[in-house]
Amino acid sequence: MLNITIKTTSNKEIIKFEFEEFITKNKSFEYKNIDETKDSPLAKQLFYLPFVKTIYISGNFIAIEKYSIVEWEDVQDEVAEQIQTYITNGGEIVIINPDDNKKIPVSIYAETTPNPNVLKFVSNTMLTKTALECKNIDETKASPLAKELFNFPFVKEVFFDENYISISKYGVKEWEEITLEIRTFIKEYIESGKTVIDESLITKTETHQKSQEEYFDKLDVTSQQIINILEEYVKPAVQADGGNIMFDSYDEKEKRVKVILQGACSGCPSSTFTLKNGIENMLKDMLKDEAIIVEAINA
Repeated sequence: MLNITIKTTSNKEIIKFEFEEFITKNKSFEYKNIDETKDSPLAKQLFYLPFVKTIYISGNFIAIEKYSIVEWEDVQDEVAEQIQTYITNGGEIVIINPDDNKKIPVSIYAETTPNPNVLKFVSNTMLTKTALECKNIDETKASPLAKELFNFPFVKEVFFDENYISISKYGVKEWEEITLEIRTFIKEYIESGKTVIDESLITKTETHQKSQEEYFDKLDVTSQQIINILEEYVKPAVQADGGNIMFDSYDEKEKRVKVILQGACSGCPSSTFTLKNGIENMLKDMLKDEAIIVEAINA
């Protein structure tokens, strides 16, 4: 059975239909109207839906931008079912011509985050399936792009997840002075076909190991419940803000939940408020335990 996960994005008009496996290799596709769908029978079919404005196919997802005539909550399940039925019946998503070496344009746009020192650069291409945080140039073994970004003297930290890069800067420059320069550099780098991240080289640190299924299965029931709550209710909102949250540990005696904040969330002035008034209250309510305390070990 084909599994499709519906994910919201920071743009309320765009929603992602995510697959467990990659559906395209090293190429991304953007369709602005039905006349551009010669190589994608699925995109052509989706454009018959009157609210579809733009379709993006990349990596392991299909993202659709809609017109404002409908709300996604009213139609997203129907669209997911249509995609699932089409693929299950053997329909082709994209027809790749091996002789077509045409350069695929890359779109990069910048988004602000709650952290004034971090800007989020969003790509229309899938960059990685594994989140990667580089706090300095010595941690860029798996990402040639991150290494290049650290050549900018104002770049402090770099964080990758799915289709975006969150960049933390030093205070020597204001964002309005450097945003265009960084956006252009990232766009030209990706369009040139250079490696963004080699996921096989991502160091399997303790943090990465804790995100693996084998680690999850060994945890106590409460820890598993906490992880599920963070993944379902917290992580999508945090990712939309250019960051990431990971479970670290749960002390049953102290009722203390420790989490790791990455990207825009790390060092964000509002992170303490979010932890205490958002995540902590949510866990107390959903686990029926008012004694729970949440703290970030790297806030």
